[in-house]
Amino acid sequence: MKILITGASGFVGKNLANYLSYNSFDIVSITLRNSTWKRNFNGDAIIHLAGKAHDTKNISNASEYFEINTDLTKELFETFLESDIRDFIYFSSVKAVADTVENILVEDVMANPKTPYGQSKLKAEEYILSNKIPEGKRVFIIRPCMIHGPGNKGNLNLLYNVVKKRVPYPLGAFQNERSFLGIDNLNFMIKEILQNKEIKSGVYNFSDDDVLSTNELVKIISVVLNKTNLNISIPKPLINGIAKIGDIIKLPLNSETIQKLTENYRVSNQKIKMAIGIEKLPTTTKDGLEKTIKSFVK
Repeated sequence: MKILITGASGFVGKNLANYLSYNSFDIVSITLRNSTWKRNFNGDAIIHLAGKAHDTKNISNASEYFEINTDLTKELFETFLESDIRDFIYFSSVKAVADTVENILVEDVMANPKTPYGQSKLKAEEYILSNKIPEGKRVFIIRPCMIHGPGNKGNLNLLYNVVKKRVPYPLGAFQNERSFLGIDNLNFMIKEILQNKEIKSGVYNFSDDDVLSTNELVKIISVVLNKTNLNISIPKPLINGIAKIGDIIKLPLNSETIQKLTENYRVSNQKIKMAIGIEKLPTTTKDGLEKTIKSFVK
């Protein structure tokens, strides 16, 4: 089975391409930086990963998100509709519909993204869903939550360095529950979609089965590093004040980072598991995170 992948040089792209290749898929990486990708646009499926990632420092021009995440996706999807490729898999984001989650995020929630990143992803989703899908084709919109795995950077790496350097984790006063997505589970679910033609087109959340608090995550990192868990509870008002200063002078500890580390963000994966026909994903959140943290050590 020949699979085209955009964004194959990124963290998810590299892992997914290697995993699918190992499982006997023929992987072709394509770039959207120029129009040459249209010349050999043929295969069994295309997985669209390329896009402009969320800039937590908030220094990107909003128009860049829409040019890359929306307009390029539209062009790619239109080409897919006219091609003989059967499956289109678009990686959107849970942030396309919700920046904060009070209960548990499901697929049919009313979308209300607050950032240009989320809004650009939602615009791409809306365009895809507005088109009639030709008979014999399938279209999937995947909404992953926070992805982790060996080689992954971001907030996990920030927490890792805090624990490694013996800096006390100051956010112990915040008790939260959030969903994660291990790269192994992501790879497994995409393989199932590609192989199982009974899985219907639609929007699917991707997340691990379990939820963890950030305090539990810090504990996991401490255990992997064989370090004492230095978790302290600084009053929330003081932490929020420090975050506001970080917003002004562009510190790593800013309001958005604090929100990501302390918010509740629970994501349901029941729809995709029912479509695949399984009760549990192959890897637990704890096992996946331990694997990720061990990769930092190496």
